[in-house]
Amino acid sequence: MKARERDDLLQALKARFEKNMPRHKDVAWADVQARLDGQAEALRSLREMERTGGEPDVIALEKGVDGYTFCDCSAESPAGRRSVCYDREALDARKENKPEGSAVEMAAAMGIHLLTEAQYRELQKLGKFDLKTSSWISTPTDIRALGGALHR
Repeated sequence: MKARERDDLLQALKARFEKNMPRHKDVAWADVQARLDGQAEALRSLREMERTGGEPDVIALEKGVDGYTFCDCSAESPAGRRSVCYDREALDARKENKPEGSAVEMAAAMGIHLLTEAQYRELQKLGKFDLKTSSWISTPTDIRALGGALHR
């Protein structure tokens, strides 16, 4: 990533961080930025989240995690990540109106992962998300074996 792109990304993240302090009480932006310095893969993932219409922000979803967790905090599913199947299996099974890709593959390409159901429920405590759209949630293998997938 070029220095200008990196600076623009960090500025956008900082502005969002400062605008939404209740999501990350007792966290200072300087500490977050210090953690991001030298983390090229994390910055690439955050840039991809931004590029596809997301709004990544620092959020605490799991206790005991070393570092900071970013989560997409856009009010609705980002436009660049809608109308996809859950995974490759679901995509391959579609015969008509086949989407461009799958949520699992898209997340992997971005270097991120889908939220678990528990993480998604915690996110909902921090704001109003997905009131008009739905998001794919990481689906346990036993549910996938039945042909289903979780979304909200």
